Amino acid sequence: LAPLELQKDEAEDTQSEQQETFVSPPLEDPELNINHPYYDVARHGIIQLAGDDNSGRKVITFSCCRMPPSHQLNHTRLLEYLKYTLDQYVENDYTVVYFHYGLKSLNKPSLKWLQTAYKEFDRKYKKNLKALYVVHPTNFIKILWNIFKPLISHKFGKKITYLNYLSDLREHLKYDQLNIPQEVIRHDENLRRKQKGILPPVVKVPPPRPPLPTQQFGVSLQ
Repeated sequence: LAPLELQKDEAEDTQSEQQETFVSPPLEDPELNINHPYYDVARHGIIQLAGDDNSGRKVITFSCCRMPPSHQLNHTRLLEYLKYTLDQYVENDYTVVYFHYGLKSLNKPSLKWLQTAYKEFDRKYKKNLKALYVVHPTNFIKILWNIFKPLISHKFGKKITYLNYLSDLREHLKYDQLNIPQEVIRHDENLRRKQKGILPPVVKVPPPRPPLPTQQFGVSLQ
C-alpha cells in the first residue's frame, strides 16, 4: 500500500513541478574551502547553520530544493555530512528546520536510505534535538510518518512541528537569520496566492548546476 501511495505522491509532484517551474540557483559560499572533507556535498548548500532560535539554541536548516538529481549526489556522503555537521552541536540543545519544498522524484532518496538515516541518528542526536520544524509538508510526509511511526518514539514525535507557511516560523525562530532559498519563498507566496484565488506568476528556469570537474554524470572519477 505504501509504495502505491508514494507513486501517487510522485505523480502529484510532477504536476506541481509543471506549475512551479523554478530551480534553485547554485549557492556559492565564499567561506567554503575546496579542501573541505565534504566539499562535494557542502557546495550545494543543502545543510546550513542558521543562527539561533528564540530560546538561544543553534538552528540547522535542511533545504530539499538544493538537492541535485540523485545521480549527481552521493546520498551516503550526504548522510555522513549531516552527521558531521550535527556532531559540532549535539552536545547542546539544537533545532532543525526542514524545508520540504523541492523534494521531487529526481532527487528523492530511497526509502532504504531514509530507514538507514533514522537508525544512524542514535540517542546522541535525538536527545538534545529540541524541535524539528517541517515547513510546507505534503502527502509524502504523511505517508512517511505512517511508514516510520512504529520506529519513532512518542517522545521524539512530540518534537516535530508541521508549518504550512514560512510566517509560522517567526513564532519560534529568529526568522531574519534563516537563509531561506528563494524558490521556497516563491512557493510560499504561491501557496498564499492560491489560498486567495490568485494565479502564480511564471518564472523562468535557470540552467542546472554542472557536476564537479572530477565527476562524469555526477559520479566521482576517482
